[in-house]
Amino acid sequence: MQSTVNYLWHTDDLLGQGATASVYKARNKKSGELVAVKVFNTASYMRPREVQMREFEVLRRLNHQNIVKLFAVEETGPSRQKVLVMEYCSSGSLLSVLESPEHAFGLPEDEFLVVLRCVVAGMNHLRENGVVHRDIKPGNIMRLMGAEGRSIYKLTDFGAARELDDDEKFVSVYGTEEYLHPDMYERAVLHKPQQKAFGVTVDLWSIGVTLYHAATGSLPFIPFGGPRRNKEIMYRIITEKPAGAIAGTQRGENGPLEWSYTLPITCRLSLGLQSQLVPILANILEAEQAKCWGFDQFFAETSDILQRVVVHVFSLSQAVLHHVYIHAHNTIAIFLEAVYKQTSVAPRHQEYLFEGHLCVLEPSLSAQHIAHTTASSPLTLFSMASETPKGLAFRDPALDILKFVPKVDLPGDCNTAKGVLGAGYQALRLARTLLDGQELMLRGLHWVVEVLQTTCRRTLEVTRTPSSSSSSLGSDRFSPVAGRSEIQELQEAWALRGRLRTLAEVLSRCSQNITETQKSLSALSSDLVKNRDQVHADRSIQQIQCCLDKMCLIYKQFKKSRMKPGLGYNEEQIHKLDKVNFSHLAKRLLQVFQEERVQKYQAALVTHGQRMRMVHDTRNHLRLVGCSVAACNTEAQGAQESLSKILDWLSHQLLPDGTKGAQTSPPPTAPHPSPAQADLVLHMQELCKEMKVLAFDLQDNNRIIERLSRVPSAPDV
Repeated sequence: MQSTVNYLWHTDDLLGQGATASVYKARNKKSGELVAVKVFNTASYMRPREVQMREFEVLRRLNHQNIVKLFAVEETGPSRQKVLVMEYCSSGSLLSVLESPEHAFGLPEDEFLVVLRCVVAGMNHLRENGVVHRDIKPGNIMRLMGAEGRSIYKLTDFGAARELDDDEKFVSVYGTEEYLHPDMYERAVLHKPQQKAFGVTVDLWSIGVTLYHAATGSLPFIPFGGPRRNKEIMYRIITEKPAGAIAGTQRGENGPLEWSYTLPITCRLSLGLQSQLVPILANILEAEQAKCWGFDQFFAETSDILQRVVVHVFSLSQAVLHHVYIHAHNTIAIFLEAVYKQTSVAPRHQEYLFEGHLCVLEPSLSAQHIAHTTASSPLTLFSMASETPKGLAFRDPALDILKFVPKVDLPGDCNTAKGVLGAGYQALRLARTLLDGQELMLRGLHWVVEVLQTTCRRTLEVTRTPSSSSSSLGSDRFSPVAGRSEIQELQEAWALRGRLRTLAEVLSRCSQNITETQKSLSALSSDLVKNRDQVHADRSIQQIQCCLDKMCLIYKQFKKSRMKPGLGYNEEQIHKLDKVNFSHLAKRLLQVFQEERVQKYQAALVTHGQRMRMVHDTRNHLRLVGCSVAACNTEAQGAQESLSKILDWLSHQLLPDGTKGAQTSPPPTAPHPSPAQADLVLHMQELCKEMKVLAFDLQDNNRIIERLSRVPSAPDV
């Protein structure tokens, strides 16, 4: 046990160890509060006193939620060693998070954004106080859980920190080599004499490497054999990196350098976030300090990301979920353009459903009017353009699984198990994503079918307009007593009657077509319901999770065994059996992933393409029906206008008391109008009323057809 006046700790409670100090978990003697104490060793006191006191002075000046707090500076007993009493972060460091097999391929998107927000806020506080850290890395970013169950990350270890303005330089070398700026790497690691001075942008390089590591689970610059084994190639990679590249790798001994300009496909960040992040990484991972961004631009660009909101959009035609990052104050037109950049679906071809309802997005409105979305409840995007569903692109986890060496190698076996377990967690995440993708495909198609069925029902109602008007004017209504002009008008009405009969036949055929379409849509709807039930009953996720749980238990045992100098005979035999069982579990996990998830997902994509083609054809067919009904409506309106003119003329010809109007021509053929003439007027009035009803129905039908034309079409596959 060791102690100061107010704090007590045991040397077994080691939290971390560096070149000049060790950090322990300690307790306050009075309150029992957990703290972290940093105890400096002999090497620390060999430094100049100014350097020794620098960390105390820097920490005293800083006060921010994303920087580990300094509570006190105390001394141990007789040795009077300085002890920094600091805030205790119970969840380890960002490095310990990344070393977990679960995060072998980087952090999930939500957690990465938390890291980005915390690091940017902490670094901004450092720059406001004129401090350069000089040793930014995941191991110096501590983690604790906040009151709301959300991670909080804090910068720590200010042993290398010093005051430095933006335009000032320094020549001393500090840091961890994998995260060192190339100029500092040349002197500190390769020990080459050079007279370069360094500025505050060296922190930006370290931040870039740290963010890449958090996003991918691996370092951006990796020579063959690793950074610590091949230092000359490491230096070549970080100094020869082309502009815009964010990673460099050497895959074989003396092999060529391969550059990457995007994050790897195994990265768990969405393409929407990657498109925002990659330009930042490219501009802070710049070896030439003159070309590297300054902190002002870095803060501006990262703050721009952190101020955005995400809208989840599932492209039904592509079968891909997109994360679209926009500002809340942006217009919907900007959102539609952002969707276009990710999906290549032009704004004029974008149509949306949300929770089963058509969602009309007015481009001039604020993006705040867009519904709140999640990955499980996104906007469903329809594209009127033809497109083949491509589905989720991913790397087969089997490619990242290594085999155990035959002999017992405790460190090697542990590392192999860790790598296999990481690939297993990746398979689990992919399996969930593929299953969720199937659910979104089926649910989105179900909504489209419902919309089309509703449109069919409404259109079917208005196509069943009364046709009695076409027979209300029989040939027996003509009277030879009537004048010649009346006969001509009646002949024209007779022709209109024939045209009305034709329109009624067209509407009848439209009705039959819609009825047949309804049957097809009902059959598709039933298939979709059955498929959704099958997806909900799928147990592949549980099977993969079961394998992982058993593999984790073996891995924990391997970690314990690695700490031992060796194993006894019986322990060694158990270790060998564990390796065999671990390999069998990994094989079973991959088998379930491939056969139960990947193959079913690929089959679902093919079926989805066929169904989308059917929906697309159905929509086009309904549009043709709409055109026919619209044409009927136009002709009916013309007929109604013509009949109205005929009625007006006859009304003036025959007064209500049966006499001819004084202004009518030609002269009457009889002193009094015959009953046939009055009857004629009555029937013409009835015919006109019926025509008005028909025209009204057809106009209403035309409005429905216009709405129908806005129903999204499925692409050709």
